[in-house]
Formats: sequence, structure tokens, C-alpha cells
Amino acid sequence: MARTKSSKQWLQRHVKDPYVRKARAEGYRSRAAYKLIEIDARDRLFVAGAKVVDLGAAPGGWSQVAAQKVAPGGKVIAVDLLEIAPMSGVTVLRGDCRGPEIQAQLVEALGGGRADVVLSDLSPNISGIASADQARAVELVRMAIGFCRAQMKPGGAFLVKIFHGEEFSGVLNEMKHVFREVRTLKPSASRGESRETYLLARGLKGLQ
Repeated sequence: MARTKSSKQWLQRHVKDPYVRKARAEGYRSRAAYKLIEIDARDRLFVAGAKVVDLGAAPGGWSQVAAQKVAPGGKVIAVDLLEIAPMSGVTVLRGDCRGPEIQAQLVEALGGGRADVVLSDLSPNISGIASADQARAVELVRMAIGFCRAQMKPGGAFLVKIFHGEEFSGVLNEMKHVFREVRTLKPSASRGESRETYLLARGLKGLQ
């Protein structure tokens, strides 16, 4: 199948991308690893021994970083519908993180405790219809918020990807009702033309 003009342009940018080259040289599975490295350097998400849940983890770049940061003694649980090749220090669960079966497996993997950090780089299948894609992305953010309320420690940290659009301010306000502190982040590894940004939240309200 012939590539479209836009797909050719994306491929050219991808090949020339310095973060793509750096990821290959340093053994990370995706350029997204550098977004998390930058955020952690500034905001100190991880400590040794922490429990981390990575929602929408494939191909595993964030989980790789998290596993390095919480060693020794930490635990990283990576979840995705797509297959994720095994990684040292990471428990991989394949399935829909919204489903009861995966939810039960997550609880079991956490060993009866709660997560110290929840990461969500979830993205819907892109249709090209901006309003529909934004709605699906927001649904995934809300699902991740619900997971935090059920399975994250009150003092834990939640990092989630979101796209700027009509619903952004509404989701931000929802986050502020659930968490005591919410900050908007745009790491330098995010492509300039991308509408993606990240919200970092701490301090679940209503939990002791």
C-alpha cells in the first residue's frame, strides 16, 4: 500500500528525531522514555522500593525508566492491549485495563497494597476526527482517574497524557476536584507540533 504524503512526512521526522536516535543508542524502547526521565528529574516521581502501575505501557519505554528508578525492591506493573516484550523488573499484563479481569490481576499484582505512582500514556485509536478522538482520549483519562481513586496511595503521584482541545479545561477542573495539586507539563521530548501535554497530580482528596 502506498504511503500518504502525511505518513511520509511523519516517517522522515521520526527517522531524523534526535530522541529516536538517542533511544536506540541507549536501549530504550521508545522516545517517550525521555519525557518521563525529564519529568522525574524535576518532580521526583520515583523512589527505591515504590510500586508503579503503567497504564497503556506498550512498547514499554516508561516501564523501563520506572523499573530503573524504583530498584532495588520496587515493582512495576505494565498494562496494555498490545503485546509487550518481557522486561527486567516489570510485571506485564495484557488486556484492557478497563476490564474486570485485568483490574483483578492488577490488584493481585499489587499484593494487596496500593500504588505509589500511576502512569497513563493511554491513547485511543486515532480516527482523524478531532472531536471524536478528543472524546475517546478524555474517556481514558477519566478511567485512569478512577483507577487512582481505587488503587493509589493518598500521597501518590499520577502522571497522565491528555490532548489540548475543547474538553481540556473540563478535565483539568475534574482533576482539581480529585487531587490537591495538579500541574500541567510539556516535556521537551514532546514534539512541538503535538497537542499532547501531561498532567501531574498529587494528593488524592477524601482518602486517609
